[in-house]
Amino acid sequence: MKFKINKSSTEAQTQVIFDKVLELNKVEFNGPNKLKIGLGEQAINGKIVQKLAIILAQTANQFNLKALFLPVLISKLEVYDFVYIVTQTIANNDYQVQKIDLKKTKENTLQNVTFESGEQSSIDKALATVNGMYFARILGDMPSNICTPTYLAQTAQDMAKEFSLECEILEESDMLILGMGSLLSVSKGSIEPPKLISLSYQGSGDTKPIVLVGKGVTFDSGGISLKPGAGMDEMKYDMCGAASVLGVIRAVAEMKLKVNLTIVVPAVENMPAHNASKPGDVVKSMSGQTIEILNTDAEGRLILCDALTYAQKFNPAVVIDIATLTGAVIVALGKHHSGVMANDQGLADDLIEAGRIAMDTAWQLPLNDEYDELLKSNFADMCNIGGREAGSVTAACFLSRFTKNYRWAHLDIAGTAWVSGAKKGATGRPVLLLIQYILNQI
Repeated sequence: MKFKINKSSTEAQTQVIFDKVLELNKVEFNGPNKLKIGLGEQAINGKIVQKLAIILAQTANQFNLKALFLPVLISKLEVYDFVYIVTQTIANNDYQVQKIDLKKTKENTLQNVTFESGEQSSIDKALATVNGMYFARILGDMPSNICTPTYLAQTAQDMAKEFSLECEILEESDMLILGMGSLLSVSKGSIEPPKLISLSYQGSGDTKPIVLVGKGVTFDSGGISLKPGAGMDEMKYDMCGAASVLGVIRAVAEMKLKVNLTIVVPAVENMPAHNASKPGDVVKSMSGQTIEILNTDAEGRLILCDALTYAQKFNPAVVIDIATLTGAVIVALGKHHSGVMANDQGLADDLIEAGRIAMDTAWQLPLNDEYDELLKSNFADMCNIGGREAGSVTAACFLSRFTKNYRWAHLDIAGTAWVSGAKKGATGRPVLLLIQYILNQI
């Protein structure tokens, strides 16, 4: 990231003044060297400051301004960690989706923001966070013929070298020995070999680690239960859970936080083939529980269940899985909130609070025995789907059967991980939520 944000400099080309009683979103261009942004008389909070920061960046780019000078009126705005919010928002706004093999990188005009005052630590924290979000967005936006399970594994190995992390990559043969029949049932129809990736950051002695498990389906055709053709190109985003946890550990390592963090990424491609799993097949998971596959397009939970069983080896303090798991969560919550379900209410509350602070929000859905009953099978311990009703909840109920031995939460990010349409692209969510959760535990 070439974008720079500094503290205390007089060399900025442009001065942005936060005036006290101007209407929100009123932007005036006053000559070649000054922007004036106004805030109306209203309750000032993080979201208002975030909107203001976006306006600053967009207006600067509109008028081809290369730098902004920001007098920080924290005492008047009274917003917690104002510098962090503005830095993170403006820097993240600088992200550009790049065409593959583009010779010259496209950049916004605005490339330098300078604060008159404020904590340098807030600036550094924000830039590390944005680096993590950039990382997640870049991986998410990559086409699936480039971003394969092998590519994700190599990316993890490169990160391990850069930040001195512990990295382990399990191959198909390793997973066979461990009995990961559920995960391997998804990958067997693809020519791309599966990978189970783990990265560990040690920043807090022998304390139990936070473990993040990110779904890494690098392309999801639906398998034999083939998806409709329209919009199937967006199934390259089915690895955004994996991208987000890779972004989080990168940010944590860059900030050198005093925490132990491990990420686990089950990475596969889900394709139809002569040897692909079929509806009605029964497979055995690493936990020993058997699963009747009624729909091969409900594949995320099949790879996650083995990864969640594998996560026990790290003796975790908590385990949080992040997955673009169900279209049903979009029906329930739209594109604004990620869905959260948990076997521990305290953990769910902590994630929701972290999302509120980070403005990367989540909403809790139930996880009751009544829904779990829908997973009954005549031929195995469970089915991999529970019918049309409460699809997000029954998917979480399925995962909960593999998380009895630790505190666990599930984030369904199918509605928040990317946007469609003319501005199609990965959002980097829920990197902000997860980093804030980790910060809150220190």
